[in-house]
Amino acid sequence: MHSNKSFRDLKPFEQKIWLSSPTVHGDDEMKYVREAFETNWLSTVGANINECEKITAAKIGCEYAVALSAGTAALHLSVRLAAERLYGPAPAGVGALMGHKVFCSDMTFDATVNPVAYEGGEAVFIDSERDTWNMDPKALERAFEIYPDVRLVVIAHLYGTPAKMDKIRKVCNAHDALIIEDAAESFGASYKGRQTGSLGDYGVISFNGNKIITGSSGGMFLTDSREDADKVRKWSTQSREDAPWYQHEELGYNYRMSNIIAGMIRGQLGHLEDHIQAKKDIYYRYKEGLKDMPLSMNPFDKANSEPNFWLSCAIIDEDAMCKTVRGENDYLYVSESGKSCPSEILDVLAHFNAEGRPIWKPMHMQPIYRNHPFITAEGNGRARSNAYIDEGRALDVGADIFRRGLCLPSDNKMTHEQQDAIIEMICRCFV
Repeated sequence: MHSNKSFRDLKPFEQKIWLSSPTVHGDDEMKYVREAFETNWLSTVGANINECEKITAAKIGCEYAVALSAGTAALHLSVRLAAERLYGPAPAGVGALMGHKVFCSDMTFDATVNPVAYEGGEAVFIDSERDTWNMDPKALERAFEIYPDVRLVVIAHLYGTPAKMDKIRKVCNAHDALIIEDAAESFGASYKGRQTGSLGDYGVISFNGNKIITGSSGGMFLTDSREDADKVRKWSTQSREDAPWYQHEELGYNYRMSNIIAGMIRGQLGHLEDHIQAKKDIYYRYKEGLKDMPLSMNPFDKANSEPNFWLSCAIIDEDAMCKTVRGENDYLYVSESGKSCPSEILDVLAHFNAEGRPIWKPMHMQPIYRNHPFITAEGNGRARSNAYIDEGRALDVGADIFRRGLCLPSDNKMTHEQQDAIIEMICRCFV
C-alpha cells in the first residue's frame, strides 16, 4: 500500500476496532429499560430520569442536575440562561445574545459553540495552550483586553482533559464574566479534586453514543441553583405554565430526556470508574508502546488534574512530519522514509479495519465561522490563522495541533493484542 513502508505481514482485524463505541453491560441497563416498559413510563417523566439526575448530581458534586435530550440541548439552555442573567429576557423569536460577543474554546466540536449562534451571539474563538490543548488563559486575558465588554465564556475540556480552570476563573472573575463549562467529553475527570462540570457557573455533560457513559443520546445541565434548575426544566418541556390548560408565556423547547434513555444511563452510571480505568490503561499502553517514536501523547496537567482519558491522541514531532496538505474535504501527502503524518497513519489504520480520527478542526478554521474574531496569546490571530508555520514557528497553537495531531483507536473493549497490533502499524509508518 506504501511502496517504501512494509505492512505485508500484517492482517486486517476481523472485527472493526472503533474509535470509541458504546460499552454496555446487558442486564444492568436492560433492568431499568424494561422497568420503563413494564410501568408504561415511556415519556419524559419517570423514576429513571429522577434517579439519573440524583446520581449525576452526587457524582459531580453539584446541587442539581436536569436530564435533557442531548448535551447540545444542555449547552443551548445554559447559553440562554446566562444571557438572560446578563442582559435580561429577550422577546420570543429574538436571540438572547443578539449584539453580544462570547469567548469560546477554539479547539472543540462545533456543538460547543453553535448555541451562541442559536441565540444570535457572535463567538470569539480563543486559542489553545500546549499544556492541555484547552483554552489558553493568557489568550483569554488578551481577549478581554481587546473586547472588555464580553461577559460570557464557554470552555470545553478537550478529549476528557480538564482545562486550567483556576487561571481561567481568575481571569473571568476580574471581568465579571460567567463561565459555561462544556464537560461533554470529560464526565468523571477532576481538576484540583473537583469534578469537571462543577467548576463553572453552569455545567454540561453528554451521554452521546461515543461518550464514556452513554444512553445512545442524552445530556445533563448542572447547577447549584434551584431557581436555574427549575427554569431549565420548564424551558425543556415547552415552557408550560402551572395552569389547567396549556399556557405558554415564554419560548420553550422539547428538550427533556426520555425515561427509556434514562434507563440505559442509570444502568451504566455504576460503571463509570471502570470505564475510566479502562480508558486510562489504553492511554498508558500507547504511551509506553510509542515512547521511541517521534510523537507524544495528548498532554494534561499532572499536578492538578485527573482526566477521564476518553480519547487517546498523539501529536507528531515537527521534524518527523512528511509533506502534507489538507483542503476543505480532501488531503494529500508524500509517504517519506522516517516520517509520517496524521493522514497517512489514519489511512493505514483504516486499511487494517481500525478507526482513528483527525483532531477537532479548530473553529476559527471552519468555513461557517471563518470570519469570526480569533485571539491568540499574542493578540488578534485572525490575519495569520491559515498559516500554520512561519520560519519553523507555529503561528497559532490550535492549527498546529490539528496539523500534526490525531485521535487513536480508544475503544475500551479493544484487547491488549489488538492495541499492540495498532501500535505496530503506527511504528511502521515511521520506517
